[in-house]
Amino acid sequence: MNKLQHSVGELIRLSAQYLSEKGCDSPRLDAEVLLAHVLGVSRVELYLNLDKPLNNQEVDDYRILIGRRGQRIPVAYLTGRKEFYSLPLTVQPGVLIPRPETELLVEKVIELTADFLGQKDPVSILDLGTGSGAIALALACESSSIRVTAVDISPTALQTAEHNAEQLGVGDQIRFVQSDLFENVDGTYAVICSNPPYIPSQELLNLQPELSAEPAVALDGGEDGLIFYGRIMDQAASFLKQPGFVVLEIGWDQGDAVREIGETRGFQWLETIPDYAGLDRVVVFQWN
Repeated sequence: MNKLQHSVGELIRLSAQYLSEKGCDSPRLDAEVLLAHVLGVSRVELYLNLDKPLNNQEVDDYRILIGRRGQRIPVAYLTGRKEFYSLPLTVQPGVLIPRPETELLVEKVIELTADFLGQKDPVSILDLGTGSGAIALALACESSSIRVTAVDISPTALQTAEHNAEQLGVGDQIRFVQSDLFENVDGTYAVICSNPPYIPSQELLNLQPELSAEPAVALDGGEDGLIFYGRIMDQAASFLKQPGFVVLEIGWDQGDAVREIGETRGFQWLETIPDYAGLDRVVVFQWN
C-alpha cells in the first residue's frame, strides 16, 4: 500500500487488491470494514467521503490492520466486534465468531416458545456452548419473559458473553455457568439449544486460516463430527419440561445422522431446517 495515497477511495482500492492477493474471500468488504473501524464511521459514510484525505496516523493504523488481515486473522478479531441478529457483540481470540446461519436456530427457538411468552412464568431455555453469548443474547433481547442458562466450558467465552449481556442490558435474564455440557447444570427447560462443535477432527487440519484462528475446542466434533450430538441427546431428556424441545445446529451433511441420533434416544424428530444455501443447518426434536 502506497502511503502517499491518502484518500478513502484509494486506500480501499489498494487494500482490497492486497487482500485479494493474500487469498481473502471478500477483500473489498474486509478493506471497507477495517477502514470504517479505524475512522469510527459506517461503511455508508465511507462511500459518501471517497475523496476525503486521511492523516498519517489514520493511514498507519489502517495499514497495521490490513497487514494482519493479510495474515488471515479474522476481521471480527481485528475489530473486536461482530453483528449477530442485529446485535453488536464483542468478540475476541479464544471465542467462536458467531455465524449468520446460527440466526436460523434463534428464529426456531422463538417460534417454539411464542405461545408461552408473556404468561406468568418465564420461559426457560438452556444454551449449551454459548461462546460469545450470541444465541442466549438474541433470545433474551427478544422478550423479557425469556430466561436463559448459558453454558460453556471456556472461562474466556463466558467472560465475553457476560460482558455482552451487560452491554445489551439483559444480564438479569441470563445465568452463566461454566460446565462441560450438562455437568454443572440443574433445573428443567422448555428448550435446550446448542451450536456444538461439529467439524470432524481430521478436517481441522485443512481449514482455511481464518477458521484455524478460532478455538479448536469450539470446532472439533470428534472423529466423525457427531460426538457432541450423542452426548447432548443422551442427557437432554432429564433436563426438559413436558413437552420439551431440542434445537441443534449441524454441519451441512449431518442432517440424517443427527436425526438418527435423536430418534434412537426416544426423541421425536420434527424437522430439519435448511440454511440460506439450501443445506441442512438446524435439526428440531420434541420430547414427550
